[in-house]
Amino acid sequence: MAFVKKKKKPFRKGKKGNNSEEEVFRVRTPRDKEVIGILEQRLGGSRAKVRCIDGNTRVCRIPGRLKRHLWVREGDTILVEPWEFGGDEKGDILFKYRPIQINWLKKNGYLDKLKDLDEF
Repeated sequence: MAFVKKKKKPFRKGKKGNNSEEEVFRVRTPRDKEVIGILEQRLGGSRAKVRCIDGNTRVCRIPGRLKRHLWVREGDTILVEPWEFGGDEKGDILFKYRPIQINWLKKNGYLDKLKDLDEF
C-alpha cells in the first residue's frame, strides 16, 4: 500500500486572487427594453422600489432564479427589465453593477441622463 502525500495549498489571507486591482473585461449594457436604475428602497420579500434613468419609479422584483445569487441594497446601481404589461410601474431586477463597472458606464456615456434627473 502506497501513501500519497497531498501538497498543501499556500495560506491566503483575504479574498482569492490577492489582486488589489480589478480589471473589467465585459460590462453588461442595457439591451432592447432594459434600463439602468438605482435602488431607492427595499420593500420586503424580493421586491424593491427603483428609480430608473427613463424617469419612471418602478416596483421591481428579483426573479426566483436570481433570488439567492443577487443581493442588493439601497443605492445600488442595477439593470431593470420593465414588464410588458404595466411596464411604467413594474419590472424585474436582472443585474447588479459593481463599482468599477459603474465607473466604466459613466466613462462611456451610459449614465449621462443621471445629471438631468437631479443627480438621482
